Amino acid sequence: MQQTWDLARLIYEPMQESDLDEVVAVEQEVYPYPWSRTNFADSLSQGYHAWVLRAQDRELMGYFLVMGIVDEAHLLNVAVSRSWQGRGVGRLLVNQAVALSRGLGMESILLEVRPSNGRALEIYQRYGFSEIGRRKGYYPAANATREDAIVMRFGL
Repeated sequence: MQQTWDLARLIYEPMQESDLDEVVAVEQEVYPYPWSRTNFADSLSQGYHAWVLRAQDRELMGYFLVMGIVDEAHLLNVAVSRSWQGRGVGRLLVNQAVALSRGLGMESILLEVRPSNGRALEIYQRYGFSEIGRRKGYYPAANATREDAIVMRFGL
């Protein structure tokens, strides 16, 4: 069910070191090969644009991280807590990542996504991201194999 969100009723704020326990818990809940706490801490220390979205009761709904390189943003990670999936939160987070990238003066936003991540692929495609390539064997997968990454781009 798609929902229209009133951002004024949600808490949208920069990710802090104090958010990392919850962020890592969501990451482990939703991804078969999650980022580590160190990955997130390093991203914060590098100054990447990391944001969390919380419900009014401060429950973590989701988060995203964007890295800007010259005139191109790279959406490094976006996740929605399992209890909030299927309610438009993923699209809202992508919307916020795109708005942030525009505000930084970026010309496009890139991302990689697993072909097996159908929910994310659908969100990106409906948003207007286009496949521009594949990275062979990019992600770890089951049984010591690798999964390709679909590289997608959205012009800003």
